[in-house]
Amino acid sequence: MTATAPPLRTPARRSLTRLLLVTVALLGALLAGAVPASAHAALTGSDPKDGAVVATAPAQVALTFSEGVALDANSIRVLDPTGKRSDTAELVNLCSGDIVKYGVRLRTGIPNGTYTVAWQAISADSHPVSGAFTFSIGAPSATAAVVPSQEVGGGLVGVLYGIARYAAYAGFVLLTGGAAFVLACWRRGATVGPVQRVVVGGWLTMTAATLAMLLLRTPYTGSGKLSDAFDLNGLRAVLETKPGAALISRLLLLGAAALFVSVLFGAYAKREDEAEKKDLTFGLAIGGTVVAAGLAATWALAEHASTGLQPGIAMPVDVLHLLAVATWLGGLTTLLVVLFRAPGIERAAVLRFSRIAFWSVAVLAATGVYQSWRQVGTWSALVDTAYGQLLLVKVALVAVLVATASVSRRWTARLSEHTAPEAEAASIVEQRAGEPEPEPVTVPDDGKDTKRAAQLARQRAAMSTAREKRIRDADPERTGLRRTVLAEAGIAVVLLAVTTVLTQTEPARTQQAVDRAKAGSQVAVADRPVDIRLPFDTGGQNGKGTVELTLDPGRTGANDLHVYVQDPAGKPKDAPEVKVAFTLAAKSVGPLPVVPDHVTTGHWSASGVQIPMAGDWQISVTVRTSEIDETTVDKNVKIG
Repeated sequence: MTATAPPLRTPARRSLTRLLLVTVALLGALLAGAVPASAHAALTGSDPKDGAVVATAPAQVALTFSEGVALDANSIRVLDPTGKRSDTAELVNLCSGDIVKYGVRLRTGIPNGTYTVAWQAISADSHPVSGAFTFSIGAPSATAAVVPSQEVGGGLVGVLYGIARYAAYAGFVLLTGGAAFVLACWRRGATVGPVQRVVVGGWLTMTAATLAMLLLRTPYTGSGKLSDAFDLNGLRAVLETKPGAALISRLLLLGAAALFVSVLFGAYAKREDEAEKKDLTFGLAIGGTVVAAGLAATWALAEHASTGLQPGIAMPVDVLHLLAVATWLGGLTTLLVVLFRAPGIERAAVLRFSRIAFWSVAVLAATGVYQSWRQVGTWSALVDTAYGQLLLVKVALVAVLVATASVSRRWTARLSEHTAPEAEAASIVEQRAGEPEPEPVTVPDDGKDTKRAAQLARQRAAMSTAREKRIRDADPERTGLRRTVLAEAGIAVVLLAVTTVLTQTEPARTQQAVDRAKAGSQVAVADRPVDIRLPFDTGGQNGKGTVELTLDPGRTGANDLHVYVQDPAGKPKDAPEVKVAFTLAAKSVGPLPVVPDHVTTGHWSASGVQIPMAGDWQISVTVRTSEIDETTVDKNVKIG
């Protein structure tokens, strides 16, 4: 007989409708715009700029970051073409207000050539970041210093640290969600072996992963050598950092969690008096909530939520988000284990978990909207950055998970309508088998044939296990629920993996800020023309296109200017008006207007355009495509 999913009852349909409406509303809000925020630190500027050719050696090299970073004397190194350090190894703090800027002074009398700036830092959200760029003094040299291609936090150490991060999240989910399932949904589960193994396994996994992260922190943020994991001086230095303090706090809280687990599966499981058990349930719930919130806070206080916009709000929101994830996915895993490994579970327990899962999803969606608001904020960021694309994948997985959960709710509703004691289920199995189960064979135990007695005991245990399995499989509603919950758990594993990858990915806002900084600054090399390409959109009909500008020879003095306008297909496009202006903000020069002459379709030019002095010039191009539609696009170019 094939079991089919029962039709949705009216209450179930109303619950599903509410859930879908909440999901749609929250996902809509997720994609709304907002003001900037940041997370991973990124290099947003430098002086000299990447690729710059300067006439004389600067006094120092300065780097600007998107957020606060931790640096030391070796974090910024300036290497000459042979790979020797040309800086004084003295870190200079150039921060001012919201500008995060650090530098190093250069030695006097360094020769001309190409110099490599290699930098390494730890961002405020605990992630190591690194990079390198070059600039030249006088003229580029034939060779430049070679820096390691492997970024900080990569290699074998990076892989091991990433595995430990995944394991820590998974352990937290199993520990918190399994314990919550017992206390809030199924108190009898405290005496069930498979449930105990889920919770204890979660604690062991999280503890081992935390210890591994603590040891790997030194090579992860530094040398990348696995042997440095046992460097006591490095470990001491790690303990003085915010991530190190968070990991130590997590270990201390795991000690409290061990006490909680021992009481839950010890005194609590053995307590038979309902009144006393109710009081102990309340006490364990309060204590467990405090410990779980503390464990979640070790992530919130040291990672994304602790930096950027509104950290005072973001950190408690992150704690709620992690607790909701653990309650939902950890409880789901525990229910799956019970359905497959335990003899039976009361239907009321499944219904209670269904309600808790609903509210967990609601909290998860609400807090996720706020977190996404801080890290994304624009439609373009969702499709143009790796963070945004991963977030879309996560949203899709949540939608699939919600749809699968709705099917589970159908089976849950069916379970609540039918009551079949285990004895009746066993009878059904026997009838389907065509014959009753054989009675186990027993022999007198005279104390001599211990081998035979042990064999009979194993047979009885095997028969009992097989009988319990037949009883479980004889219930079509239970079988249907097992399948849908298994599907939910599989999707949840993928969702957890994507979430962990998100925590290690450059947030969309920061990535776009870096891209804008790179796109907005260009260096002119002596005796080479300046070529820039800028997209524009005047907002009117046929108002989109690209403008290309060439300044030849791209140096102080007289230059020839050519402007080309193209449509989105790359074909020449005429416009009623095209204007160019040059501004040197540092010297309060400009804007110096230039009105080029129309030469042919999509081409304008001007001769004798004067660039009076060297500096970081802003070149602005104004394009008008109709009587009322026009726009101005600009780019910074270092000339001279």
